[in-house]
Amino acid sequence: MHNLQNEYSINPNTMTLLSAAHTDYSTIVIETNRKLYVTKTPLQLIKASCLDGGSTFEGRQKAVTHLTGSLQKVPIPINPLSHIFAFPTNSPNAFQCNWIFYNHVKSILPAKQQKDSPAQSIILFKNEQSLPMNESHYTLQKQMQRTAICILQFTNH
Repeated sequence: MHNLQNEYSINPNTMTLLSAAHTDYSTIVIETNRKLYVTKTPLQLIKASCLDGGSTFEGRQKAVTHLTGSLQKVPIPINPLSHIFAFPTNSPNAFQCNWIFYNHVKSILPAKQQKDSPAQSIILFKNEQSLPMNESHYTLQKQMQRTAICILQFTNH
């Protein structure tokens, strides 16, 4: 069976939180060297880790909107002191929303269109793992740019 957990604390090794429609778990966590299956949803994990990082999710969202002007799919400084920043691939309340952790992304590539794969882009992580994504290359690049602006705003004050 999978490495099933009820709790998970986002940490510097967290690369992505993937939403999962499974009876036993709601999130697949991919870290730099392991994969975990967690019963809580990605948003529940993000919210809990924001509190661990010193603020509520909603407070972080409002601060990013205030500082960057971004209104939708706002990147979240989960723990700015530990340089943990993530961005959602969809609206955070949408079931299909995955979270990508900025510091682990090496590049985002457009996927070659294939009949059996709905992937539109591929995230290449710094540890050479790759992750096919349904979101467009443009959308994910835009999220990376927003997150970079967010990091500048939160680390240069």
